[in-house]
Amino acid sequence: MSQFQLHPRLLADTIILGELPLSLVLLARDSQYPWLILVPKRADIRETHWLNEEEQQQLMRESCALARLMETELAADKINVAALGNMVPQLHLHHVARFTSDAAWPDPIWGKHPAQAYEEPESVADEWRQRLAILTGFSAR
Repeated sequence: MSQFQLHPRLLADTIILGELPLSLVLLARDSQYPWLILVPKRADIRETHWLNEEEQQQLMRESCALARLMETELAADKINVAALGNMVPQLHLHHVARFTSDAAWPDPIWGKHPAQAYEEPESVADEWRQRLAILTGFSAR
């Protein structure tokens, strides 16, 4: 079995914020939406059901904790959680805080508007690392 490596597209399109027990936590490089991504640190996994039962449950715990944090910290109108994998086959879960005032509301964010880079990406990443520090097992990178 090969070792876990983050897919090159995810590596290019995100900032690594840290790790939870199962997953890397990434920040998407699009300032239009608060957008975090969980990537289970398992090689060659494309689907949630490919994880063993314990890992499936851990991914759900991490996803729910992240969604709850985003909802609470940002007062989001909706948290969209999705695992598409059409462009990047590596299993990853998008967590996007949505607001009735955001650029794509009420439509999906994908392909709606070109990504807009953060002016100070490391500052935003550090803010997220501070928020994420309350999650059980989170370690910043």
